[in-house]
Amino acid sequence: MQVNQQRLRSDIESNAEFGAVPTAEGRGRTVLTGSEADRRAREFLCERLRDAGLTIRIDDVGNIVGRWVPESADPDAAPVATGSHLDSVPEGGIFDGPLGVYAALESVRAMQDAGVEPTRPVDVVCFTEEEGQRFGGGLIGSAVATGAMTAEEALAIEDQDGIPLGDVLADIGYRGEGVVDASAWDAWLELHIEQSERLEDADVPAGVVTSIVGLSRCAVEISGEANHAGSTLMDDRSDALTAASEFVLDVERATKDRRAESETVVGTVGKLDVSPNAPNVIAGNVSLTVDVRDVDYGSIEHVIAEARDSLDRIEAERPVETTLEHPWDRRPIEMSERCRSALHAAGEDADLSTMDLHSGAGHDTMHVAEVTDAALLFAPSRDGISHNPLEWTDWTDCADATRVLAGAVADLATQ
Repeated sequence: MQVNQQRLRSDIESNAEFGAVPTAEGRGRTVLTGSEADRRAREFLCERLRDAGLTIRIDDVGNIVGRWVPESADPDAAPVATGSHLDSVPEGGIFDGPLGVYAALESVRAMQDAGVEPTRPVDVVCFTEEEGQRFGGGLIGSAVATGAMTAEEALAIEDQDGIPLGDVLADIGYRGEGVVDASAWDAWLELHIEQSERLEDADVPAGVVTSIVGLSRCAVEISGEANHAGSTLMDDRSDALTAASEFVLDVERATKDRRAESETVVGTVGKLDVSPNAPNVIAGNVSLTVDVRDVDYGSIEHVIAEARDSLDRIEAERPVETTLEHPWDRRPIEMSERCRSALHAAGEDADLSTMDLHSGAGHDTMHVAEVTDAALLFAPSRDGISHNPLEWTDWTDCADATRVLAGAVADLATQ
């Protein structure tokens, strides 16, 4: 099979126009779920799916599935599914998500062009709200498709303006019916940019993911007392921000110390809300998040336990009160050996080298792997940059990774 690099590039560049943002360098886009840019991106995808002869289904939470059922396939057989997402972070790049969606479509077109005769249908999938920039914590479409969340729960999630997901999907014409059932798929494959530098450093065109890290997120509140920055002596202060600063450094220290047990553990405090956030007022309250990830769940538990201990110590040493909630916890998940083998074999057939590596980022595949055989394939990212207009994967690398994907889809669909 031959992948049409120009066709794939044209699809991705056309998609990049939806939500395009002006940038001094690179190419950026902002595509939030339910926005006009989201509507246009979905419309374009559906046009391209129809052009390739796929039938389209849109479910209750806006997941889009294009199905190819050639004459050779049993229409009642469990399909092989592949895809990703089209939403983005604010001012994100053009490859994160769309590469996986349009590589999935190009895989079908490559099979059609080569006269491949699969015995199973092939589904091209676009999941709703993977990034979680407007509604919830992300991965919503795949959560519903795998039963991790009900459609009713998802549709009721509100954005910061109190608008439910269900309303915005209806407004753009993409609230469908029923629920896509990922457990009915025979297998799932997702191609995504790596968002790291391992493939680039190794000069390897495709990475086959062995496991996706577990991810835990904690919400921390540190309460002190707001007061005048000039009139309150240092010993009389109940400064929530200085206490938070200690806590942030403690999280960093605990994570670095844990690397003796697991070199892949990472811990991040990436968001702080400081109140009242004025230059001449001592901070009275700080809300922050702690994000801990690793392929070893024991390391995640260890860092979170150290975070709790840090808050206990800070409360004992400073006149502040603290709370820690742990609302989001996903364990590491292994990829299917059957699907991984298909990807490696497809690389060999295409005369393209592949390498094993883990994923430090969460993807829709995290959910799908809970209900059927699944694997994740990476394409190189220049300098490891992502969620940024400078995000870049060379067009040749896009095509090469798609060749690996297409070969694996063809293999699985003819089994």
